[in-house]
Amino acid sequence: MGLYCFGNFELSEDTRALRLAGREIEVQPLVFDFLAVLLRHQDRALSKDELFETLWPDVTVTEASLQRVASLARSVLRRGGLETALRNLPRFGYRICLDQPAVSENKAAPPGEVSKSSSPGSPILLARAAVAARKWREAAASFAEADATNELLTADLEEWALALECMGRPSEAIPLLTRAVTEYGVAGERLRAASPAITLAMIHLERGELAAAKGWHKRAAQLIDKATESREHGLWCWMGARIMGADAEPERALALAEQAFEVGKNLEDPVVESLGLIYRGFFKLCLGETKSGQEDQDFAAALGLSSDVDPIVGGILYCNILWACRNFGDWTRANQWTLSYEGWCRGHGLEELTGSCRLHRAEVLGVHGTLKEAETLVRAALDQLALDAPWATGDALRVLGDIHLAAGDFAEAETAYRASHAAGWDPQPGLALLQLEQGQAEAAFSALERSLVGSRWPTLQRRGMVLATLAKVAARTDRLERAKQVIAELESDPQRWPMASIRALAAEAKAELFMRENRFTEAVLELQIACSHWADIGSPTSCADARLSLAALLIQLGDRTGAELELGSALACARKVDSSRLMRRCEELTALLGGARRAALGSA
Repeated sequence: MGLYCFGNFELSEDTRALRLAGREIEVQPLVFDFLAVLLRHQDRALSKDELFETLWPDVTVTEASLQRVASLARSVLRRGGLETALRNLPRFGYRICLDQPAVSENKAAPPGEVSKSSSPGSPILLARAAVAARKWREAAASFAEADATNELLTADLEEWALALECMGRPSEAIPLLTRAVTEYGVAGERLRAASPAITLAMIHLERGELAAAKGWHKRAAQLIDKATESREHGLWCWMGARIMGADAEPERALALAEQAFEVGKNLEDPVVESLGLIYRGFFKLCLGETKSGQEDQDFAAALGLSSDVDPIVGGILYCNILWACRNFGDWTRANQWTLSYEGWCRGHGLEELTGSCRLHRAEVLGVHGTLKEAETLVRAALDQLALDAPWATGDALRVLGDIHLAAGDFAEAETAYRASHAAGWDPQPGLALLQLEQGQAEAAFSALERSLVGSRWPTLQRRGMVLATLAKVAARTDRLERAKQVIAELESDPQRWPMASIRALAAEAKAELFMRENRFTEAVLELQIACSHWADIGSPTSCADARLSLAALLIQLGDRTGAELELGSALACARKVDSSRLMRRCEELTALLGGARRAALGSA
């Protein structure tokens, strides 16, 4: 039985203990045995048959069991910055590849990083233990203290950067990751240097610094060179997909995401596989493959989040799904994922929710009618986004405009929408709906038509919401042929637009069209369908709007009893969400209904 020291780990077969930075960590028995047998035979690769015989003697298991053990082992190694040491050899087996061979505690350590020793209770050991416990603030403070006394290994720089990212301070991670790239390069570890280079590309992209992101991505390609079957190449493909998405090239982005997924799948690396898959789904959604894209995203999240990924990767998986849910108006899924995301963040040591998390939740709350809470949350999101994802500031301002519009604060809504546009975001369809309220239907129509132009991912993913609103405005402005054309596009491919919100908006547009054509009975039916969809979603403001439109039509048709019923439900909703806009419409229709009743009595 042996005692193996590698990186910051120590594995003792005699005591069956695995320690990281001097602190024992929990590990499943099969994972311990898997690591032990690989360390025992670190001079060669072990076939799958050998591993089956060692780990499951006289038991028949599938390759999926071995893949699961390898995935868990890689997660353990990741805590010490050694996840790349576990190599999967496709169609053969596994090998552990260490820059310095694992040595016995009684032997002299080879020269290099491993020779740096630390006394118990030293800042570096405290920092590593804090990372393992996901205490990010403690980790960052201890790493800074250790850096002052030159105790850091290059891998520690990456862990320090991770701690800062988890604290919502990614800009402070940039110099640390730059140092890591340099130090790995000086040590001749070019492939390992690619990983912090890719992380730098990601941080700069999140900050809206596309040129810097492209520069680091190109640097990573140089470092990877011909190692196209490596984990780093898979991450490089994933980052390339994101850059192509920012460059409005969704087809190329989809191809790179597919490559990342295939690399991760071949390596049996759940991080690379799930990142590639989540973005494959994301860009499928952009290109109209809705069902397949949703399936990719849901599976990617299940794969990654069941593999003990770090908080940054987990946040990427959650946020990717939530961006798509919100852009498509898929509010039922969005509500489920935002609640899950909040719990996941808190369970992984993220004391403060990210700006994106707050933004996602704020829009969901706004849709569900909790307007004051939604406004508070989106304002907090704006503050945080300035630090961790300033490129999304425009979308947060759009959401703020939607909240003010729902509440009836038109001046504040217009200010927010204009600020969103100034920040480089398209504030539609909310701005067009505000213009309708202000009697500017022609301006609303023109703005929505412009919103359909372009191939940026928000434009592609929000197309269904914009089209449905455009159809309504086209009918309102007597562009009946254009309204019919848009409705036909929405209904010709129901698999592309299966979301209840888009169907509700399309039903409202058809009702508007039918009223212009004096097909009132059909218009009533479409408004009833819209009410049903909005109720299913749990969107009281949108449901109240549809009910008020229905009440107005029923008054026109002389169905005062039906109008009273719809008006009563809308009024209750208006009071619940505290919307002055809805209250004004209720008062107007109440007066109209009263006039119709008096007229009926007078003619009796």
